[in-house]
Amino acid sequence: MLQDIAPSGELLRPLLPPNPYLTNLKLDCAGLDDSAIGFLLKPSLHDLSLHNCADFSGRLLSEIGNRCNHLRSLYLGSVAEKRGRAIHISDLQELLTGCSHLEALILMFDVSLFLRHNFARVWASASEKLTSLEIGYISSVTVTELLSPNLGSQLPSNPAQPSILPSIQKLCLNVDYITDAMVGTISKGLMLLTHLDLQDAPLIEPRITFDLTNAGLQQINQLGRLKHLSLVRSQEFQITYFRRVNDLGLLLMADKCANMESICLGGFCRVTDTGFKTILHSCTRLYKLKVTHGTHLTDLVFHDISATSLTLTHVSLRRCNLLTNHAVLSLASNKVLKILDLRDCRSLGDEALQAIGTLPRLKILLLDGSDITDAGLLYLRPSVISSLYALSLRGCKRLTDKCITALFNGCCVLELRELDLSNLPNLSDNGVLLLAKSRIPFFELRMRQCPLIGDTSVMALASMLVDEAKHGSSLRLLDLFNCGGITPLAFRWLKKPYFPRLKWLGVTGSVNRDMVDALARSRPFLHVACHGEELGADPYGTSDGLYTHDYDDVDEFEQWLLEADIDSDYEEMGDAENNDEMVM
Repeated sequence: MLQDIAPSGELLRPLLPPNPYLTNLKLDCAGLDDSAIGFLLKPSLHDLSLHNCADFSGRLLSEIGNRCNHLRSLYLGSVAEKRGRAIHISDLQELLTGCSHLEALILMFDVSLFLRHNFARVWASASEKLTSLEIGYISSVTVTELLSPNLGSQLPSNPAQPSILPSIQKLCLNVDYITDAMVGTISKGLMLLTHLDLQDAPLIEPRITFDLTNAGLQQINQLGRLKHLSLVRSQEFQITYFRRVNDLGLLLMADKCANMESICLGGFCRVTDTGFKTILHSCTRLYKLKVTHGTHLTDLVFHDISATSLTLTHVSLRRCNLLTNHAVLSLASNKVLKILDLRDCRSLGDEALQAIGTLPRLKILLLDGSDITDAGLLYLRPSVISSLYALSLRGCKRLTDKCITALFNGCCVLELRELDLSNLPNLSDNGVLLLAKSRIPFFELRMRQCPLIGDTSVMALASMLVDEAKHGSSLRLLDLFNCGGITPLAFRWLKKPYFPRLKWLGVTGSVNRDMVDALARSRPFLHVACHGEELGADPYGTSDGLYTHDYDDVDEFEQWLLEADIDSDYEEMGDAENNDEMVM
C-alpha cells in the first residue's frame, strides 16, 4: 500500500515488476499519468485503489477493463480532472464489460462528463455480482434514467428483477439535487438495497420538481430492507436546506424504519423534535444517529432516551445550536457510546463534560466551538482520556495552556493519536512544551490559527522523545497554518532526520515562499499545504470511513522510498536558508 505518498513513475517502476501473486494495490497517483498504465495494471489484481488520477485520461478505465479481468473491488479517484485530459463513454463501457467479476466499484469523479443518452445502456453490461456502487458526482436526472425500467427494447425485460444493477445492496451518490423522482426510482428499481447514502450541494435554491418533499420521503424503504440511510444537503455552495420536508415526512418514513441501524439526516431545517423523536422511537435497532444543521432540534428529543431500548454507539449532532448540557446528560445514559460529535453546539459547557466523563468506551470526542474550560476537562481524566483515540477542542476559546495539564498531567499509557487544538487564542508555546513532555505518540496534531504558537513549539515537537531514542517519529500530520509565531527558523526543524514519518504539513506560505518550496523538494513525499486547506483525506468529515484509519507500520516499498534522500534538494534548502539569513 502506497496510498500516503505519491511516487513518480521512475521510482515506482522498479517496485512493480511482473508479479503473478500481487492481488492488492493501493496507490496515490498524483505523480503519474498514462505512461504508468503498463506497469501499474496487473492481470492478477483482485483489489485496486488508485487515488488522485487527475493526470490520467479515460484510457485508464479502458485498460483496466482489458488487463484486470479478475478485479473484485475498484476505486478510481479524480480521473482526467486535469485540463486537457479526456474521458469517453467507450472507456467506461470497456471497464464494465472487461471487469465481469466486480463486486464493489467506487468512481470518485464527475461521471456527468459521459454522454447521458448512452450512459444507462453502458451500465447494462456491468457485472451482475456488483453489490456496492459509489459515485463522486452524478446528476439526479441521470440516476433516474439509469434505473428506469423503460430503457428501450434492446434491454431484456423481467418485472421480477431489474436488468440494471440487479444485485446492488449499497448505493452512495453525490448529486446536484436529491429529488422525489430519483428517490422513488431508486426505491423501486433496487430491490436488494440495504445501504443508501445520498448527498447534494445545490448551486441555487431548488424548485419543487428538483427537490425532496414529504412525498419523496414516503417512498424510501418501501420493502423495509434498508439498514443504513443518509440524506444530507451540503452547504458547500450556498446556505440551503430541505425546506419542503417537515415532521410529517419523517412520520411517514418512520413506518418502515423498524430495521434501520444507522440514520444520517443533514439540512432538515423544518423538522422539529416531533419528527426526530419519532425516528428514535421507531428504529429500535438504531446504533448510529447523525444530525447536522438540526435548527429545531432541542434537548427534549433525548429527554426519555434512557427509557427506550436503544443502544447508541455513534452519535453526531453537529451544528444543532439549541442543544444544551441537558441533552448530553441524557445521551450519557448510553454507556457504550464510542463516538460523540458535538461540534458547533455552542451552548455546551463543563456540565456536559462531567456527563461525558462517565463514558468509559469513548474513542472519538469532538467538541469544537463549545463553551468548556480548562477545569472542565478534568472530568475526562478518571475514565475517558485513557480510552480516547481522537479529541478535537478546535475553537474552544476559553481554553489556555492549562488544558494540557488538565488532560495529560500524570497520565500513563494513552491511546490518543489525534488531537486538534486549532483556533485557541490562548494556547502558547508553553502548552506545546507540556504536550511534548507527555511523550504521547500522536499521529495527527492540528494547531492552526493559534496566534501564540511559534518556533519553540516546532523545536519541542521535533526534539520530542517517543519510544526512547526516536525524535518526533510518530507524527504523520502537523498543521501549523497561520500560527502567529512561526518564522523561517522553524523550517530548519522540519527537515530530516526530524519528523521522519511526516506526510502532511500545513504552514503559511507567505512566511518564506522559497523555504516552503525547498522543503517540499527536499521531502518529495511530504504534502505541504500553504493555502489554508484542511489536511488529510477527510479530516472529521462526513464519510463513514472517517474513523477507520489504517496506521500500520510503513511497508518495505514505502520505507525504500522514504530512505531515498535527494541530496541536491537538501543543498537547495540550505541555500534558501542562507539567503534568508542574509536578508534578515
